[in-house]
Amino acid sequence: MAELKTKQNDADVIAFIHSFADTDQKIKDSLEILELMEDVSGYKPKMWGNSIIGFGSYHYKSERSRQQGDWPLVGFSPRKTAISLYVYAGSDGQDALLSELGKYKMGKACIYVKKLTDINQDVLKEMIRTTIEFLQAKYP
Repeated sequence: MAELKTKQNDADVIAFIHSFADTDQKIKDSLEILELMEDVSGYKPKMWGNSIIGFGSYHYKSERSRQQGDWPLVGFSPRKTAISLYVYAGSDGQDALLSELGKYKMGKACIYVKKLTDINQDVLKEMIRTTIEFLQAKYP
C-alpha cells in the first residue's frame, strides 16, 4: 500500500502564502480565507504537504480499499489558476449550499474560486461547519 505524501508539517503558513500565491489579490484573499477558516473551525492553520493549508484533522479508512491516513478537516490552497477550497464533503444540505455559494467550479475533492469576492462568505462558513461536523461524525 502506497504511503500518503501529503502530511501535516511545521512549515510557516504565512511565508507559504507570500511565496506561493502568484498575485497580490490571491495573497490578500488567502490571508482572509486563513482567518475565516481559523475562526469558523476553531483550529490553527497547518501546512499539509508543500501546498495545502489545513485546519484540524481526522483519520480515515477507505471503505473500498485498505488505504487509510490523516487528512485536514477543511483547508485551501492558493493555486496558480484558482484558489482550491477543501470544504465539501457531500453531506446533507451541502448541494443546496453550493447553489447559493456564487461563482465557482467543482473538482473531484474541492471547489475552485478565482477570487474571494466571487462567493458568498456566509455560505462558505456554513460549508466549513457542515463539513467538519460530517467528518467528525463519520470518523470519530
